[in-house]
Amino acid sequence: MKKVSESTTDFSSKSANSILSARNLCKQVDAQEGTLTILSGLDLEVNQGDSVAILGASGAGKSTLLGLLAGLDSASSGDIWLNGHRLTALDEDQRAEVRSHTVGFVFQNFQLLPALTAQENVMLPLELQGNSRADQEAQQLLERVGLQHRLSHYPKQLSGGEQQRVALARAFASDPKVLFADEPTGNLDPHTGERIIELLFELNREQQTTLILVTHDVSLAKRCDYRLQLVDGRLQNLNDQPADNTQGLQAL
Repeated sequence: MKKVSESTTDFSSKSANSILSARNLCKQVDAQEGTLTILSGLDLEVNQGDSVAILGASGAGKSTLLGLLAGLDSASSGDIWLNGHRLTALDEDQRAEVRSHTVGFVFQNFQLLPALTAQENVMLPLELQGNSRADQEAQQLLERVGLQHRLSHYPKQLSGGEQQRVALARAFASDPKVLFADEPTGNLDPHTGERIIELLFELNREQQTTLILVTHDVSLAKRCDYRLQLVDGRLQNLNDQPADNTQGLQAL
């Protein structure tokens, strides 16, 4: 695996406090009817510790945007910086290296490995980092989310809410600088979803992680520092305060 060199770091077009930045970001895909433009000239800047909600209609490209910002996919054009690394200048292996030390994920469908127990699922990112205390730290995290009695259970033996709590523990296991959450309560009933959201924000405050949250739930989005809406491939600022007072975040 190639190492990420210092030459890929470029702060010239973003603020010194920025943890995540996108400039003129475009994403196009080939479709039967021709080239489909999902994102077009999108700009974004997020400072360390911000919480940002991205809203939008179904099919607007929210998950596509999240995948690009996290380095899971490649843009058609434009630039993305994540924790000082220019993702758009890296190959897939290099982006994976940046993610392993920078990023946590929470998904709508949990994405737990079915052949691993709850504890083993949480241990996995720690083991990939070479953490010799992976088992103890995974156990502590599962205790933190109230699953100390489910350590040896497999995902199919857990309820949806329990699976998402395992996913939260796994997401925070590597002490990420940025947590990406894609509709984290989409497969949960309202009561369970509310408990998961409370836990998500609680863990986020404790670890002072930057949160990028994709949701269709306006009430959930209002709990974030900043609210953006994805429309026609670009982000619109939904904050009540004037745009010139948003300081930490820009969506142009």
